[in-house]
Amino acid sequence: MSIKPSHILGMNGRYYYTNQNPYSAKKYGFSKLKTKELLSENDIPTAEIYHIFSSLEDIENVEWGSIPTPFVIKPASGSAGKGIVLITKKVEKKDIWIDNDGNNHTLQDLNLHVGNILDGEYSTWGQNHKAIVEEMIAAHPSLTKYAYKGTPDIRVIVFNSVPVMAMIRIPTKKSQGKANLDQGAIGAGIDMATGVTTYAVSGKSEKITHFPGSKKKVNGILIPNWEKALEVAIEASSVAGYVFMGADLFIHPEKGPMIVELNGYPGLSIQLANRDGLKRRLDRVEGLEVRDAKHGVKISRALFAESFADKIKIEEGLKIISTSPQLSIYGDDKKWYPTQGRVNTGRYRSAISADLAEELGLVDLEDLLWRQQEGLEGKLPVVEVKFSLKSKKHDTAMVVTKTLNKTKHHVELGRRDLPGYLIGDIED
Repeated sequence: MSIKPSHILGMNGRYYYTNQNPYSAKKYGFSKLKTKELLSENDIPTAEIYHIFSSLEDIENVEWGSIPTPFVIKPASGSAGKGIVLITKKVEKKDIWIDNDGNNHTLQDLNLHVGNILDGEYSTWGQNHKAIVEEMIAAHPSLTKYAYKGTPDIRVIVFNSVPVMAMIRIPTKKSQGKANLDQGAIGAGIDMATGVTTYAVSGKSEKITHFPGSKKKVNGILIPNWEKALEVAIEASSVAGYVFMGADLFIHPEKGPMIVELNGYPGLSIQLANRDGLKRRLDRVEGLEVRDAKHGVKISRALFAESFADKIKIEEGLKIISTSPQLSIYGDDKKWYPTQGRVNTGRYRSAISADLAEELGLVDLEDLLWRQQEGLEGKLPVVEVKFSLKSKKHDTAMVVTKTLNKTKHHVELGRRDLPGYLIGDIED
């Protein structure tokens, strides 16, 4: 895929999108505490808060021994992982706590760290500094094996209620177990359709194909509960009132995706991890009518599927098809219907005849993704379609057009749905 400078979102260009956020939403990006209160009120999964420190006097009232381990101590208004201490366990019958690096912390150490947070040592903004002690979210076992000590997190950029780009940040020895790119964590781009990692960077610039010092590839990692993670990100942006933002999530092994925090000014390194420009993706969803979180996920998966992820999954070899292949369409009645297709590599997105789509019940409101300008026909509906070709099933989005009503073929297969196939002069 060729990336042009116009595809990239820079710092100045980001202001166009951040300025669309109402003032009422911005407070959630500046306060982890306000974010957690909002999420809890709206039943959106997030870490449980065990204690809040608003002043030095609060330190005298805390019972550290009653706080369940593991837990996290963090500033309410911090960023870039500053001031975060991860306590993994307490020494039995002693006032000693052990962090993720194996260091011991006494009562005095914990109180001193909280005091430093209250003094504003780790805060990025604001003057009323607070410290939070919260539940440490356990890493999903399928992701733990890739991380050094800490918990990998997922960053999802949401615009207009559509997830447009995502990456997983994986702690390394260099980042001291923290999922922070500034400190040397790995950022791996994620295919929006499948939840499979594609490309990666170490820190914010070095492109890598394998984890440092190992033979493990950075691509091909499947993110658990991917669809739910995208839905939760959209729901969080909606309740906070964000038009454009970054949602950070952990994937809990039992509870599923949980919001860590919301960021109204998300960093732009996610473009390096995906090797794609954010500006181009934002342009494609601006102005679309999005009904709800599930609809937003459908749009995302239809628009931003990566052919790279297809290559990872297709290991059985390329299948050969003719220019006029026979295929089957899955109808609203959950039955397969054979139909004549035609390969049209001049078309990016596949198309289906309006008559066939109507006959199979594919054009009701629930199936409508968006409307797309299509030549002289104007804005045509784009709907979800499941089709089978050479015994392989595909979930895609097709333009519904009347142009194909009078042709022998009722489906035109565009370039987007042809990875994994060779077009040959054969009879189907």
